[in-house]
Amino acid sequence: MWMAGSFDCVTTYDTVEEEEEEEEEEEEEEEEEEEEIEEEEEEEEKEKEKEKEKEKEKEKEEEEEEEEKEKEKEKEKEKEKEKEKEKGKGKEKKKEEEEEEEEEEEEEDGWTRHKKNETH
Repeated sequence: MWMAGSFDCVTTYDTVEEEEEEEEEEEEEEEEEEEEIEEEEEEEEKEKEKEKEKEKEKEKEEEEEEEEKEKEKEKEKEKEKEKEKEKGKGKEKKKEEEEEEEEEEEEEDGWTRHKKNETH
């Protein structure tokens, strides 16, 4: 009978040892799960940061494009102003040329009249 009691003690000891091992395993599993959750959260944070960076880049590019468009508009306005100036200069030249032609014609008419008067 003594053996049977001894057997019971061993069984009890094994059971306690098994329970401790199970508890350790559960704790390890919980720790692993917590670590996994933390890693997933960190990855999500990284993804969010990447998205924010992408958004900032897009905004920056859009702003640069807007600035480029504004510069192009300014250049076009300047070109138009230059064209208007050139047109104005062209008109002035035409007026001057017309006035000179008229003066020349008047001078020629004057000379012909003067000559006609001398001959008469």
